[in-house]
Amino acid sequence: MTIMMPASDRMVLERREAIVADLRAIVPGEGVISSAAEMLPYESDALTAYRQPPMVVVLPETTEQVSRVLKYCFDNGIKVVPRGSGTSLSGGALPLEDAVLLGLGKFKRIREIDFDNRVVVTEPGVTNLAISQAVAHAGFYYAPDPSSQIACSIGGNIAENSGGVHCLKYGMTTNNVLGCELVLMSGEVLRIGGKTPENAGYDLMGIITGSEGLLGVVTEVTVRILRKPETARALMVGFAQVEAAGECVARIIGAGIIPGGMEMMDKPAIHAAEAFVHAGYPLDVEALLIIELDGSSIEVDELIKRVEAIALGCGSTTCRISGSEAERDLFWAGRKAAFPAVGRISPDYLCMDGTIPRGALPRALTRIREFSEKYGLGVANVFHAGDGNLHPLILYDANKPGEMEKAEAFGAEILRCCVELGGVLTGEHGVGIEKRDLMPHMFSEVDLDQQQRLKCAFDPQGLLNPGKVFPTLHRCAELGRVHVHGGKLAFPDLPRF
Repeated sequence: MTIMMPASDRMVLERREAIVADLRAIVPGEGVISSAAEMLPYESDALTAYRQPPMVVVLPETTEQVSRVLKYCFDNGIKVVPRGSGTSLSGGALPLEDAVLLGLGKFKRIREIDFDNRVVVTEPGVTNLAISQAVAHAGFYYAPDPSSQIACSIGGNIAENSGGVHCLKYGMTTNNVLGCELVLMSGEVLRIGGKTPENAGYDLMGIITGSEGLLGVVTEVTVRILRKPETARALMVGFAQVEAAGECVARIIGAGIIPGGMEMMDKPAIHAAEAFVHAGYPLDVEALLIIELDGSSIEVDELIKRVEAIALGCGSTTCRISGSEAERDLFWAGRKAAFPAVGRISPDYLCMDGTIPRGALPRALTRIREFSEKYGLGVANVFHAGDGNLHPLILYDANKPGEMEKAEAFGAEILRCCVELGGVLTGEHGVGIEKRDLMPHMFSEVDLDQQQRLKCAFDPQGLLNPGKVFPTLHRCAELGRVHVHGGKLAFPDLPRF
């Protein structure tokens, strides 16, 4: 007996087969992955609660191939989802069943190291940590250091404007990227910025950094590298109350002290990290601050005394100062391993990402505890305390009916709370699909329409990473004509002031 495939399904299959064949002509060899089994590793990013196999995966190796793939998709109305290393925590690289997933994993070369201008020119698939390792022999490093820096790619860092433990003093990705090569959906290749901090015209790098793959595909990056400080030492300070640790953070910044990094963990996160890394964290405290001070040795010694006095005035119960580089690294190893460490104590967790004013930290922590009791779910808190970037880890078990939905509702309450306290929905993980429907809580309809006009300037057909960031999509024609050509933006239908 022969089972006939419905005509509509047969047409979809035939179209997919034609697309795969056309893409193989552009990216030959092993550059196209089309079997269901081989595409499984690409069905989600690090927000693993959501999964969707792509139509096909394409892994180009050159800017020319990226340009040809995008132009082919542009000419044929095919959606494209760009992907770096897949470490996004907001669903930013979640595939679509009717879209090409464009992976940049083969762009792994550092093209130039220019110590005179203190920059590195690299391809987007190079990991964050690899840049620092490539220049370490000369006493340089790349400052932004997300916890996933051993795996996350610099192209993905640009997409999400990643931060890390040292972003308080040295800035986010946007403060450390000077230029890029960008391929538009039409296949046009733009070179934006360069090796100098300031360039004429619109701040296009500021637009591209944090654009979550909605504007174009980055195929080359120029980043700023810094001299390693003469001395760096870390303090590990424990508190009997989480609110006291939050007050200590506010007082340190209020005293005009800008640490190289200032991180905070609450008791569940401390215990999980200590069991995982054995960093020597005190287990009898409710909150732990890791504060790094860097500069000349004389300056660091003086700052340590001042920070110790501030911490004592806030009621610190323990204080340990690193006595060697190895010990300083160990302090940070526990903090940077907090996310995988929590994975050992809970079957599943959602890693949230919101930002608040530093002074609102005690109120935010109190609200998070209230939400935890309301939903009956545990939470481990890890913060970039110095700049108010919160990372509550909501613990749940996806195998228990209803728990995932409760975790999502818990997370949404945290993010709404951040906005109500004067903060924003995201600090470094991006909006993706996770926070998309919360955007109206922070932005008016006018704000969102204006943001979409910018999206339309780069991607008039809305083919790049559709369904992310914006809760409601408008056709570009409805928003007014805006376009990009030759690296220049034009807004002919917008009023001039």
